Amino acid sequence: MDAAGVALWRRVADDLERGIAEGRYAAGARLPGEIEIAEHFHVNRHTVRRALAALATRGLVRAERGSGTYVETPRIAYPISARTRFSEIVGSSGRAAGGRLIASAVEPAEREIARRLAIKTQAPVVRLEALRHADRTPLCVATSWLPQERFPDAARIYAAVRSMTRTLAHFGVRDYRRASTRIVAALVDATDAMRLELGPGRPLLVVDSVDVDQTGQPVLTTRARFAAERLELVIED
Repeated sequence: MDAAGVALWRRVADDLERGIAEGRYAAGARLPGEIEIAEHFHVNRHTVRRALAALATRGLVRAERGSGTYVETPRIAYPISARTRFSEIVGSSGRAAGGRLIASAVEPAEREIARRLAIKTQAPVVRLEALRHADRTPLCVATSWLPQERFPDAARIYAAVRSMTRTLAHFGVRDYRRASTRIVAALVDATDAMRLELGPGRPLLVVDSVDVDQTGQPVLTTRARFAAERLELVIED
């Protein structure tokens, strides 16, 4: 502790937090490295790591393996409506939407997936897992299921275009709308924590949805796991 009885790691964390609040460290900016911070405060690197971990737990910073520690950006207002489009929403916030396919498979539809897609249980579906970003920041991991009969090559198309809207358009679905949305809170598991660059046990907003084409036929169902500290869901009519 220092002369005032404040733990050294807390003093470091408080100073960094003030720097974030005052704009010395802008949203998305990389913080100084551990050695530089340690030298500035005349503390050891273990103390710096504890301070950074405390800030990460509060959602103020995030660590990127092999790159450094970055200031978290302000939360994105993410509307849930009949026309929910990730790229449009992120773009309207002034950030660049991005993402990539991280896994795919063709598998038999479990009962709940089949019910949502209005197909028979065990009918083949294409499962797509995508990691979506706003600028450099991972925002969500989305697992989507599409009927294989209608979208036989969906994984290859999505990997190329990195957009669900353009993937559906490739198969002739020019427009689609949200038919149902269900939102629950959960804690991140180890796999999604690594993908989303979150600390263990951080909160998620889990959004289960079904989208339909212009005739009302389901085209996909999705379970999206959003980092709760990086966005707020806005329910619109």
